Amino acid sequence: MSTQIIEILCAEELRRMVNRLASQVIEQSGDLSQLVLVGIYTRGVSLAKLLARQIEVLEQVVVPVGALDITFYRDDLDQIELRTPAKTEISFDLSGKTVVLVDDVIHKGRTIRAALNAVTEYGRPHAIRLLVLVDRGHRDVPIHPDFIGRPLSTASEEQVRVYLQEVDGRDAVELIREA
Repeated sequence: MSTQIIEILCAEELRRMVNRLASQVIEQSGDLSQLVLVGIYTRGVSLAKLLARQIEVLEQVVVPVGALDITFYRDDLDQIELRTPAKTEISFDLSGKTVVLVDDVIHKGRTIRAALNAVTEYGRPHAIRLLVLVDRGHRDVPIHPDFIGRPLSTASEEQVRVYLQEVDGRDAVELIREA
């Protein structure tokens, strides 16, 4: 069995997408002093940092960025790959804030469901929004992102891999098919 790798986004397209998403967050968030970005480990954290830098460039506002590990909030631990949990780093109270949860790919929605549960440990936000780079569909739970970089129709057995410079040494999005 061979593997087919299809590039969905190159580095330049990914950069433009981050710029567009940052602009959409600015437009829809209102008071930027109440905005915080919370990235979901691993690539959601790097993506949240990229978005915060772009928001600062566009609006001269520093947006706090947190990092969220949702491992122990998942309801499917027996079905996912074992990994060492990362350290959640949210050094600010989320109460009254507009929280934008940031993740690289949404598929079944279980990661986001777990993230919603985890966020409540850090305060009661005014609103929670969801930003994803790629929405590949196939939800098990009724969750829909507010900000989507790219909707991508996929088969269940396909994989979407996001590569970010900070984590992987390059920027790209690829679709992986077993041929």
